[in-house]
Amino acid sequence: MDDDGEARLVERAQGGDLAAYTELVHRYRERIYKTIYRFTRNHDDTDDLAQETFLRAFKELRRFRRRSGFYTWIYRIALNLSFNLLKKRKKEMAGQQSAVRLPGVEKAMLSGPEAASSAGELRDRLAAAVDSLPRLFRSAFILVVYQGLTHGQAARVLGCSENTVSWRMHKARKILQSELRPFLKEVTDEM
Repeated sequence: MDDDGEARLVERAQGGDLAAYTELVHRYRERIYKTIYRFTRNHDDTDDLAQETFLRAFKELRRFRRRSGFYTWIYRIALNLSFNLLKKRKKEMAGQQSAVRLPGVEKAMLSGPEAASSAGELRDRLAAAVDSLPRLFRSAFILVVYQGLTHGQAARVLGCSENTVSWRMHKARKILQSELRPFLKEVTDEM
């Protein structure tokens, strides 16, 4: 959607036009859903957070000052809600002392020769590697790689400079290369 069309819809929605807000939701719901899912990896959580994102945006719409595009603004809401959920889950997991941890079992399960031959294995390893990235790097990576935003657009969503996004992308790629190198070596050795 062009910026003028989006601006008109936002203006109408701020004036109380529910149809205009519904059109904004319709235009961005799939991209917002995909973004949230990249963080949660759970459809139920994603459904809840996507709904919360659009409800929160609707409640705060009159305060939206249009310093950025609506899309950037609502993305920021979605990211913040996703981060809050992940923090909450991390605290819950840390509080569960009854869980038995078996160091190295997860890695061993993923490194068997039969698993390395499947295409799904690479996808799973990549997803796990992306999930393990530090939050700042993961945010930039998801916005740029999975959502197709430019570094400038991602910078506006994340509230930082374009150079910062470029640096975070560089670091994320280095970490992912390091994490995936052993797996990729296994696969090429088997070929």
